[in-house]
Amino acid sequence: MERAGIPTAVITNLVTIAEQVGAPRIVVGGGIPYPSGDPTMKAEAERAWRKRLVARCLEAVATPVEGPTVFEVGPAPIETEAADA
Repeated sequence: MERAGIPTAVITNLVTIAEQVGAPRIVVGGGIPYPSGDPTMKAEAERAWRKRLVARCLEAVATPVEGPTVFEVGPAPIETEAADA
C-alpha cells in the first residue's frame, strides 16, 4: 500500500520484529495478547485509552517517514476491574 501512496501503520508490542520487516510506522500497542485493548481495565478507562491509540495511529499515518518509525501512545491508566474487587 505504501508503494501505491497509501500510508500504513501497524499496532504491535513486537517493535523489533516490525522494524526488522520494514513496517514504516509502528504504533506501540497495549500488550501482546491485546494490542488494542485490555480486558482487565474498567470499560470507560479502556475506551479512553483506545481513543488515544486510534488518535496516535491517525497521527502516524499523517506523518511522512523515511523508514521504520515508532510512535508511542503512552501507558494505559492503572485502573482495572480487579482493583475494585
